[in-house]
Amino acid sequence: MTVVLLGHGRLGSAIAEGWRLTGTVSDLTILTRAVPPVCPSDTRALLIAVKPAAWREAVAPLLTTLPVDAVVISVMAGVREADLSATLPGRAIARVMPTTAVAQGQGVAAIWSEAPAARALAHTLFDAVADTVDLDEEALIDAATAVAGSAPAFFYALAQALAAAGVEAGLTPEAAKRLTRGALRSAGSGAGTDASLDELIARIASPGGTTRAGLDALQDADLEAAGRAAVQAAVARAKALAGDQPA
Repeated sequence: MTVVLLGHGRLGSAIAEGWRLTGTVSDLTILTRAVPPVCPSDTRALLIAVKPAAWREAVAPLLTTLPVDAVVISVMAGVREADLSATLPGRAIARVMPTTAVAQGQGVAAIWSEAPAARALAHTLFDAVADTVDLDEEALIDAATAVAGSAPAFFYALAQALAAAGVEAGLTPEAAKRLTRGALRSAGSGAGTDASLDELIARIASPGGTTRAGLDALQDADLEAAGRAAVQAAVARAKALAGDQPA
């Protein structure tokens, strides 16, 4: 299967690395600004991984060489299927929102498409590198982006705050950093099981213990409100990128 990857930034390069790791794509053409914008005649899928603000400019040179039966897969936030179809008429479109952990074959990816063949091809490309979640409506892509695609940065930000608090409690910056990163790895190992989030919390937070005291403090600081604000802001930004509301 010949796949063309347009864009090789953080997400595009992570996808390519995951495909190489898992052997998902044997014939991959990567197009960047330094590479002539030409699609091979047997291209089966074009995956667009450029910045949303620049996608039309990036795609334009490919219109004459992209086969009409190629599937277009977008991993761009805020770029609607209708806009992609208007620029790339006749091609089936799928939208995928993966995390950069696809590079290690451990990502998560939301998939939406109205075309069964495009949805199936998106699964072919991402099932080996991510836990894939099907969405029934395109509008849900923005929420999926916020709670998965953007959320790793939210977790890192919380870890950063905890490390800073550890330094205030007397740890050296190096010790706080290593301990916090280790805690993230431990949390990730639990997330890789079938246990519910409530179960994972309960395994660590015994009644009356130190973890429960910390969780209670987070609740008092309105952790739920902070999570809601982060998701709502990310969704609003995605809608603004799509022109659905003011930026």
